[in-house]
Amino acid sequence: MSGWKLGLARMIGLAPEPPLRKRNWPDGVLDDAPVGIAITSLDGKILQSNRTLAALLGVAVETMAGRQVDALFAAASRGAVQQMRASGRGADMPASIEARLAADGRERVVLLHCRPVPPPAENEPGALALYFVDLTDQKNLEAQFAQSQKMQAVGQLAGGIAHDFNNLLTAMIGFCDLLLLRHKPGDPSFGDIMQIKQNANRAANLVRQLLAFSRQQTLQPRFLDITDVLAELTHLLRRLIGENIELDLVHGRDMGLIKVDQGQLEQVLINLAVNARDAMPDGGKLTISTAARDTEEPIRQGLDEMPPGRWVSISVKDTGIGIPKENLARIFEPFFSTKEIGSGTGLGLSTVYGIVRQTGGFVFVDSAPGQGATFTIYLPRHEGTVTTAESEAVSERTVADLTGVGGVLLVEDEDAVRSFSARALRNKGYVVWEANSGEAALALFQNEAAGVDLMVTDVIMPSMDGPSLARKLREARPNLKVIFISGYTEDRFSRHLDLGAGIHFLPKPFSLKQLASKVKEVMQEDDKNAA
Repeated sequence: MSGWKLGLARMIGLAPEPPLRKRNWPDGVLDDAPVGIAITSLDGKILQSNRTLAALLGVAVETMAGRQVDALFAAASRGAVQQMRASGRGADMPASIEARLAADGRERVVLLHCRPVPPPAENEPGALALYFVDLTDQKNLEAQFAQSQKMQAVGQLAGGIAHDFNNLLTAMIGFCDLLLLRHKPGDPSFGDIMQIKQNANRAANLVRQLLAFSRQQTLQPRFLDITDVLAELTHLLRRLIGENIELDLVHGRDMGLIKVDQGQLEQVLINLAVNARDAMPDGGKLTISTAARDTEEPIRQGLDEMPPGRWVSISVKDTGIGIPKENLARIFEPFFSTKEIGSGTGLGLSTVYGIVRQTGGFVFVDSAPGQGATFTIYLPRHEGTVTTAESEAVSERTVADLTGVGGVLLVEDEDAVRSFSARALRNKGYVVWEANSGEAALALFQNEAAGVDLMVTDVIMPSMDGPSLARKLREARPNLKVIFISGYTEDRFSRHLDLGAGIHFLPKPFSLKQLASKVKEVMQEDDKNAA
């Protein structure tokens, strides 16, 4: 048959295609494959494999030949692998299965494919080709995503619980303050009232930690003495680390003040103390030391470079098992943890890093296996004088005149919080109109608009919320001052507001002094603007 006739016959299917010639593929084709490949006998003995598979297993490729392929897998996966190999010799072969490799102490997840290999000759046995697709990174990402979703759900739950508790604690702390106005030191009831208030404040600190965990805390940076912060935190730290760990506090001298959010700083110290405890399961010593540090040269670790300056350092040192060198570069990564599965979220140190960096500071770590670990935090030291308002923040014992004059429209749907707040403001000299809803506040404002200088309103209320109420009132009085009060954070609603100047925020729970201070501050600001 001529060439053109043969071609035409093939096109219309009358002549068969010529058989494919066997090719000798270069060795690199197998070794350079992006997936692991093993050619096995029908009984599972490895005849040939590539370097990708050896790298997955952490062994030399020369050691693979002759090994039983089932032994490469974790015990829980071997049954499925054996079934796949058995079906690979017949017609009902599964497309793929997920399996766990386990060799040389390493465990990786792979997607395993099995395909029969035709025998080279009629009387010779066949073989199986196993293809190993590494899914470890994908599975880790899926686990991290699932964990982040769980953390977000828990955070939302924690935030909601904290909001309700903040309302209760506002009333408890507030009524204690009102009682203390009548029961001075020496009164038989004074000690009991103080016990109630102190426990309410401890509960408020727990709620603040809930909010910090859920990333919904209100940031209130103020000037603090680190020695005072550690003194207040010592009891909690001792309880957290347990009796088999010795806690040693070494306070530096003449350190000055730092400007941080106290709740965030406490969270940093708690996280580091808990990590140190976990690194000393058989007991040990935890040393927390502070000092004033002046650096003249930049200090660099990893990707962070701390410029020269004046700092307050906080060093947290343990005598635990230490951190391997290969983990030091990753310990601040979210979700990275060397603890057993279920023993940690991998967020503790990443939270520490985030808080310190957001505060303008740096955190460095020095560790080696068997030599413990030292985390050193550097926070900017305050330079210059502290203003009156700032000095009041340093110590709540500062005496200030909290009395004032003016009219306040108080809007709060929680009866206990509204009752305490109204009594507190009336005691300080203000005229107060109370409303338990946005609609009631609108009606009051229409009748008493001339006397209202300031509105204090809750943010979350049924029917009409605080921001909506503020918009309506400011249509009639554009310069009306507003203080929002809420157990949620300011940024949860402030980004949706377009109310201009004169908007303030007071987080719950607040004390009588904090409420009166905020109202007077806003009233005086109004007077200054009017002048």
